[in-house]
Amino acid sequence: MFKRILIANRGEIALRVIRACREMGIETVAVYSEADRGAAYLELADEAYCIGPPKAAESYLKIDRIISAAEVGNVQAVHPGYGFLAENAHFADVCRSCDYEFIGPPVRAMQLVGDKNAARKLAQEVQVPVVPGSEGLVENEAQAVSLSRELGFPVLIKAAAGGGGRGLRVAINELALRAALQQAQAEAEAAFGSPDIYLEKYIEHPRHVEVQVLADHHGGAVHLWERDCTMQRRHQKLIEESPAPRLPPETRQTVCEAAVRLIRAAGYTNAGTVEFILDREGRFYFIEVNARIQVEHPVTELVTDIDLVKAQIRVAAGEPLWFRQEDVPQRGCAIECRINAEDPEKNFRPTPGTITRWFAPGGFGVRFDTHAHQGYVVSHYYDSIIGKLLVHQPTREEAIVAMQRALRELRVEGVKTTIPAHQKILDHPAFQNTQGDTTFIERTWP
Repeated sequence: MFKRILIANRGEIALRVIRACREMGIETVAVYSEADRGAAYLELADEAYCIGPPKAAESYLKIDRIISAAEVGNVQAVHPGYGFLAENAHFADVCRSCDYEFIGPPVRAMQLVGDKNAARKLAQEVQVPVVPGSEGLVENEAQAVSLSRELGFPVLIKAAAGGGGRGLRVAINELALRAALQQAQAEAEAAFGSPDIYLEKYIEHPRHVEVQVLADHHGGAVHLWERDCTMQRRHQKLIEESPAPRLPPETRQTVCEAAVRLIRAAGYTNAGTVEFILDREGRFYFIEVNARIQVEHPVTELVTDIDLVKAQIRVAAGEPLWFRQEDVPQRGCAIECRINAEDPEKNFRPTPGTITRWFAPGGFGVRFDTHAHQGYVVSHYYDSIIGKLLVHQPTREEAIVAMQRALRELRVEGVKTTIPAHQKILDHPAFQNTQGDTTFIERTWP
């Protein structure tokens, strides 16, 4: 087992890893930018090093500075968290070439599943359903128009190296397609350094379901059941829950087994998530793999009693999985609300500033993962998430009531937050009756 781990991230996920390591008897080295200097969670690490100015491109995305911190900190491994360099295969390769184990999948597997087009081909090879679309990359506008006519509008333009909704456009006709192609390619080039795109038939009013997977270096691979991420805005998730409501048991079993089949074929190890959409007839289609721990991983932890961050570390250290598929439970219902410093009344515009009042909820079955506190400064340089509020109850109905109560208790003043938006969603009959889809928020609150 590792003695010291460097955490190449910040905020809530950095604190989450620090806590897991502390319980495992592992020392931690944190890194921070000038914007995060003095952050309270840094005091819980054994050491902390400044790696640059506030801008992520000059700090959290600077591979050479992170490697230098690892060298000075005398660590054996690097945990990338989520975001920043977490899915950067080059970073993983550099870590391992410098004799620091990267707590994540092998480089080859990252490259394979990180290219959506290649991952789509692999899924087809192992009989995992994919959305009808282009067989490869779309090279030009004429090809895109011709293929869209075959598929039938609307179509979805997707960046091959994309994620987080960037490089993603819906085209309802040829005129929209021509404009959206240029927009998607430009956004993909800016965000991922690659303008490569492909097309899929746009599945209207889908649900979004993802399967948590975990695989070791000894041939062991399991799923930890599914999460429903349907409640989202512009492809950014707001609410996640497990089990996915209104999912027939046979579909649940089939989609979870398909996820394991895919990650085995990719030679994938460590934690990851295989994402699917479900159409109105209940058919599921593979869309992508997230080769990292995800923001919503605590949802799975609550229903399975498995600490995913500790599992990541154990797998990276070479330990085999200590449980079998039949040992993984799915107990009760867990719901997570992402608390972001954003103003729902102003198109979810980020609201950086100082938190002047802070009161965290508690009680039976309530968990609040956060690095924020009264006096904390929400920076405009980074993602606006300031916490993840979770509840775990025996039934979905009880979980909704507990979350409504916890949201009423939560007090965050000084910055606008998404708390009112979550309250509206949880109070809405469509959410309570599981009648929503991924366009629910845009249609309900334009």
